[in-house]
Amino acid sequence: MKFTTENTSASKPLVSILIVDDKEENLFSIEAILEKDGYNIVKADSGKMALKILLKQFDFSLILMDVQMPELNGFETATLIYQRERLKHIPIIFITANDHGEESLFKGYRTGGVDYLYKPINPDLLRVKVAVFADLYNKRYQLIVQEEKLIIANKKLEIEIEEKRISEEKVTLLNIQLIENITQLKAINEDLERFAYVASHDLQEPLRKIMLFADRLSEKYAAILGTQGSEYLTRMIKATDRMQQLIKNILAFSRATTNIDDFEKTDINAIIEAVISDLEISIEEKRATFHVSPMPSLYVIPTQIKQVFQNLIINALKFSRENVPPVITIHSDIVTGRDVTERDVENYKKQYCKIYIQDNGIGFEQKYADQVFMIFKRLHTHDKFEGTGIGLSICKKIVEKHNGYIEVESKPDVGTTFIIILPMMNDRKENS
Repeated sequence: MKFTTENTSASKPLVSILIVDDKEENLFSIEAILEKDGYNIVKADSGKMALKILLKQFDFSLILMDVQMPELNGFETATLIYQRERLKHIPIIFITANDHGEESLFKGYRTGGVDYLYKPINPDLLRVKVAVFADLYNKRYQLIVQEEKLIIANKKLEIEIEEKRISEEKVTLLNIQLIENITQLKAINEDLERFAYVASHDLQEPLRKIMLFADRLSEKYAAILGTQGSEYLTRMIKATDRMQQLIKNILAFSRATTNIDDFEKTDINAIIEAVISDLEISIEEKRATFHVSPMPSLYVIPTQIKQVFQNLIINALKFSRENVPPVITIHSDIVTGRDVTERDVENYKKQYCKIYIQDNGIGFEQKYADQVFMIFKRLHTHDKFEGTGIGLSICKKIVEKHNGYIEVESKPDVGTTFIIILPMMNDRKENS
């Protein structure tokens, strides 16, 4: 069914009425009565003309049709109208000047008519009857509009449900893949750690023999080797020393795992004091000065956290500026997850200890801040500064195993500050 809504609001369609009568005065009389109510009036002076009009326009609210017309009377015209499927919804009121009894009435109703009007037409009765069908038309229109809205809403809902279903399936699939990848990655990491440990352990024995025989050559055959031979031997011994240190660091890196039972409340002040005591000779040689503020006790693995402080302090001593005694400052702040550079947004109220280890050394460009924690990554050559390029990787691994973070800020010829962020209370339920 089609509705015409031009010249009306979107909520109320234009009500069109087709008047069919062979007498022109009757057409104008009915039009005069109904035009006051704002209907769109279309007139036809015969049944044939009515059928022609209905070929092009079929959204009439009502047809007012005279029964007695030449050629095609009202009943015949109605019969032809209702043979077309798209016109069956249009109600027809027959207009007649004669009362031919019940048989005539039945004939009109059988052809599809819904009511009768008798001439002379009562204007008030005409307007009331037309108003009833106009109201029905408007209500039908509103129902169809609502139905269309519901169809559109249902289609949108079906699309949303389907999209959600597809999205959920994708999320489920991704979760399965993620779990599989995590399991595989964990197995690979375990294999790599075992391999690194075994390989490093097995490398130490032949390395010890190389160092042993190199020492013997140096002691017993120095005269035979001569100056150049001794120099070559010295280089070999230094390279062997570096190799031994590298193996030790690889072993340390592979062992940097955690077990929840290893965590204990630890006095960080005592750890720093022990590290400074262990490095006493290097500190005296560098004429280094320490400024250490009181530290809180933290739930950590003492041996691993000691290694972190030891590696960072060794770095501060190693990378000092020439003829400038190192000044190393260590202090801490207590912060919450909200302050941990948005990395712990799920634990805004969780407390962290933020430890700063600051030096006045050579520093480096800040753009290299992430690279310094990469295993075997070095910013300087062996000729300038000894090292294996593993120390900071070990620090990062240990800190992250403690559910913490480590970062660095640096500036050339000004110094470097390493920042360690550790939970005040270790969550033993988190993975180790």
